[in-house]
Amino acid sequence: MELKKLDYDLTVCKVKSAEGLDLNRELFFIAKTDEEVSLVCLTENTPADTIEREDGWKAFKIEGVLDFSLIGILSKISTVLAENKIGIFAVSTYNTDYILVKAENFTNAEKALLNAGYKVV
Repeated sequence: MELKKLDYDLTVCKVKSAEGLDLNRELFFIAKTDEEVSLVCLTENTPADTIEREDGWKAFKIEGVLDFSLIGILSKISTVLAENKIGIFAVSTYNTDYILVKAENFTNAEKALLNAGYKVV
């Protein structure tokens, strides 16, 4: 399986509402529940009205379109990283998955994934 390193500094944050968010910004994920509105965005594009935020994330994108019948893709990647004491924040889209790790762990995450047989580009 091939993973692509994304050359972005990312922020995970919580905002008061989705109203006024610019959905045309590059690399933008939003989740709204009955309790919160969370988003992942480029650090430079973090909204000013965040309630809470955590900066310092980097990401790997699983290359290609994943079929919904595939099983265990995130589980296997998260296991490799957990065995190397690297926490993750995962985001899924219709097509694929993104695995975020703290920037200080990004190089070690890449090494662990390469050692586990993943191709990282």
